[in-house]
Amino acid sequence: MKKVLVALSSILLCVACNNNTKKENTYEEEIEIRDPKPVVDKKKIPTTAEAIANANGLQHWDKVKEIKFTFNVDRDSIHYHRSWSWKPKNDIVTLTSEQDTITYNRTQLDSTSTKADQRFINDKYWLLAPFNLVWDAASFTSKHEVKAIAPISNVEMQKLTIVYNKGGYTPGDAYDFYFEGDFSIKEWVFRKNNQPEPSMITTWENYQNFNGIKIAKTHKLHEGNRKLYFTEIEVITD
Repeated sequence: MKKVLVALSSILLCVACNNNTKKENTYEEEIEIRDPKPVVDKKKIPTTAEAIANANGLQHWDKVKEIKFTFNVDRDSIHYHRSWSWKPKNDIVTLTSEQDTITYNRTQLDSTSTKADQRFINDKYWLLAPFNLVWDAASFTSKHEVKAIAPISNVEMQKLTIVYNKGGYTPGDAYDFYFEGDFSIKEWVFRKNNQPEPSMITTWENYQNFNGIKIAKTHKLHEGNRKLYFTEIEVITD
């Protein structure tokens, strides 16, 4: 999955997903049209994945010329960070870390840029996972549950489970997204290789709007003194 979360980078990261597209399979109950002159076009009813993406501003993505962000991890007394610039219209990425600065085109990867791209896919997935529910739709299967208990808050929420089945750097991983009626993700579970037990559970919080793009800036782990968060976020639009 050219997808999120390329391995937690020895600290915390999951492996990310790719930017392919696919039709999402959901188990939502369809609206039954009884009127011989229906007023609802079922084709226009968004899937659960589309509703989550739209709630986070996917409809504004076409205007994004460049997005910049710094990916941070705090684990006990250890801090790690790296900064990114992504120009999605031509897929130009720049990585700035303490060790180096690398600029590459995602359509022309070599051995050096592939290593950087694995980290980019991971970090970008944490930043924009709601959008990947649409972008990656060709690479996963999904199931929607109307009632489920969120693992951190123990609050009843809705749950969308996706399992990546092809493509990307680590196909086979699964994610459980927990959300309420506003379709904003509140918690999620990462399950490596679709194993039943969680590999990582974090919050989704501290949402902020950047030129129409809604981003959860903070993810706190369920266990331990660990946190993943974003700083220096900038969304540049046309």
